[in-house]
Amino acid sequence: MKSKSVQLRKRAISRDLARCRQKTLDLIVQTNSEAFTSQAHPDFSPIGWHFGHIAFTEAYWILEYLGNCSPLFPEYRVLFAADGLPKAQRQNLPSIKTIRDYLSIVRTKILDYLETSSLDSQERLWQWLIQHESQHNETMAFLLQLYRRNQNLVSQVNFARSSTAGTESSFNLTEMVSIPAGEFCMGSNAIEAQDNERPAHKVYLNSYWLDRYPVTCRQYREFIISGGYQNRCYWSETGWQWLQNNPVCQPLYWSDAVEWDNHPVCGVSYYEAEAYANFVGKRLPTEAEWEKAACGITTVPATSLKCNHNSLIGHTTPVNAYPEGQSSCGCYDMLGNVWEWTSSWFAGYCGFSSYPYFGYSRAYFDNQHRVLRGGSWATSPWTLRTSFRNWYHPWVRQILVGFRCARD
Repeated sequence: MKSKSVQLRKRAISRDLARCRQKTLDLIVQTNSEAFTSQAHPDFSPIGWHFGHIAFTEAYWILEYLGNCSPLFPEYRVLFAADGLPKAQRQNLPSIKTIRDYLSIVRTKILDYLETSSLDSQERLWQWLIQHESQHNETMAFLLQLYRRNQNLVSQVNFARSSTAGTESSFNLTEMVSIPAGEFCMGSNAIEAQDNERPAHKVYLNSYWLDRYPVTCRQYREFIISGGYQNRCYWSETGWQWLQNNPVCQPLYWSDAVEWDNHPVCGVSYYEAEAYANFVGKRLPTEAEWEKAACGITTVPATSLKCNHNSLIGHTTPVNAYPEGQSSCGCYDMLGNVWEWTSSWFAGYCGFSSYPYFGYSRAYFDNQHRVLRGGSWATSPWTLRTSFRNWYHPWVRQILVGFRCARD
């Protein structure tokens, strides 16, 4: 019986590896040679580097670390290692065909290894690799969109008009749901859980209110029109200093087109989200408050009817477009559409243990990164769950990031 169970689990891993890889290959098809090698954003490596890094990481952890083999392509160790070249120096890449071949060769060898592997002791690493590729897929999807924007190949208005649901303007954007006081289980001990999601633990929270929907462009426009970027009283001391050093007057990627009104605002830093919350007399939720309010959502949406994810649409959708994806308390868009800032600093839970290497999460436990929750329109099913934690410096303005507000 045990042997049969192991074989079924291996088949499931092989299936997920193939499905995730297809997303990677689909992205390669959409990427021309210029987009492949250019750095579309200074905080991120070129799209082509991510493709090579996926293959390098698989080869390192499975063939070298588990299989004790010599490096398959030692010439790529500096180029594609995460701690190799600075991001700005990663544009001198092999051709698209060469990297496709690299991905294929490595994948064939690791699948051969999977057939004879001891899954009981290695399954967590296989699950981590699937999620590793998923996370890079998300990065590549938004970099590809950003490249197209930079080249004026994308119309924001046409993106908005292509949405098929939730466009009515009569729903109450300011509605909040009441979350009763009590204890809940935060985090996850599941085999796929990242080290920073572990261990699952009980948390007690007092009652609070949370926005039913993420903050929309229509709502955020009121903050802009009312002089929110000029009024010191809405900003924290650190946020105001950031604003003086980076004089902006609207989110990055902002559009005034009314077609975007019911879409979540994106491209806002933590400081901008915090200032907006102060403007409306609210605050940003803690990550514990966010996760408790998200309870009851299926961990991995089985269909596109649940939420906007996996690049199925390729951009944001109206915040009320997925009523079937509501949490138990009635919050919309807790998974997918845009990542959401929380007020929590990224840190390990009590009992944290690093995996698969010391610095994977621990290097960012520095009181300089805020936690984001919920996933985006580009997040793959393998990393889309209510316990999953993302993290950014509070000054980052990313096209996949928005927020919702809370109140005591």
